[in-house]
Amino acid sequence: MSNDVEEIPPQLYGELRRLARRALRRERPGHTLQPTALAHEAYARLARDASFTLRDRKQFGLAAARAMRRILIEYARARSAAKRQSSRIVPLAEEPLAPEQDEYVLALHEALERLHQQDEQLARIVELRFFGGYSVPEVAEMIGVSERTVKRGWSVAKGWLHREITEGESRAG
Repeated sequence: MSNDVEEIPPQLYGELRRLARRALRRERPGHTLQPTALAHEAYARLARDASFTLRDRKQFGLAAARAMRRILIEYARARSAAKRQSSRIVPLAEEPLAPEQDEYVLALHEALERLHQQDEQLARIVELRFFGGYSVPEVAEMIGVSERTVKRGWSVAKGWLHREITEGESRAG
């Protein structure tokens, strides 16, 4: 594969659009960011990232999931700054978030940054599953571990992140 992101093969651009659709399924209903716009913004960020090189599909998927995570976090921060409403913390799940949960997305992002410092593999599993929308088998293939390891890591990470978010809310409240 090319090292130039501007030469992304059509099948990988299709993958980027699929990831965007999956990522937005987990967002609140009525989200104004559309899958095509999210895919284009993620592509643009990958193209501007001088450290990004396109080596293989696995590396592309992780980079794309991270780019989409950052875009959705920025979007949530902008909405939060505009509204300044309190949020209701819910467990990390695979279903859409409610409109009032922009603060949850921000808290999740901050907790995920802390998890990344402690266990990079668990953080990658969360990024790929929650923000990338990848299945357990896809994540296992992308990071080179068994499906059982991904399932166990997903479970551990959800519990750890929930505790971090809940404790953070009680400290802030």
